[in-house]
Amino acid sequence: MPYRQESAAPDYVDQMLEEWGRERPDLDLSPLGIFGRISRVSRAFDREIAKKFRAEGMTSWAFYVLAALARSGAPYQMTPTDLYRSLLVSSGVMTNRIARLERMGLVKRVPDPTDGRGVGVALTPKGKKAVNVAIEHHNQNEHEMLSPLTPDEREAMASSLRKLLLAAGDRPRTRLRPPGRAR
Repeated sequence: MPYRQESAAPDYVDQMLEEWGRERPDLDLSPLGIFGRISRVSRAFDREIAKKFRAEGMTSWAFYVLAALARSGAPYQMTPTDLYRSLLVSSGVMTNRIARLERMGLVKRVPDPTDGRGVGVALTPKGKKAVNVAIEHHNQNEHEMLSPLTPDEREAMASSLRKLLLAAGDRPRTRLRPPGRAR
């Protein structure tokens, strides 16, 4: 996917707006210009991110699980519930992903020190190394994908999208444990 400035060129959403404008001139279709582009750019970027991860022998889902554990701080451990909530997947999907990552030697199940019946998921040294390499490449890829935007445009976009997310109720959960303490 080439990343270059083409602000004057029409895109697919412009075509949709023109077509709907012709068919329904009575409607204010300006939201379609935003939602259509958010949806299309999200899908395009997801495909590009997955392609880059595949080239490195990683999958997007594996990276996101490993990254959640790495971001949690030492001891790089979370409960399966915390993981599936943070990644917006079902508990069944998370159970499957944990099992696959465990077979690959990237995570291990560990006893929960606060609940003898509970289990945590922790990065292995191999998993920590893999996620640290992957985040560097992922960060570089994201910079490349955003290269058509100036720093001011990136800041304005981040601010606008934050407002929309907050209005939609997307707020961080309170930390379930203090940094550095196993759960």
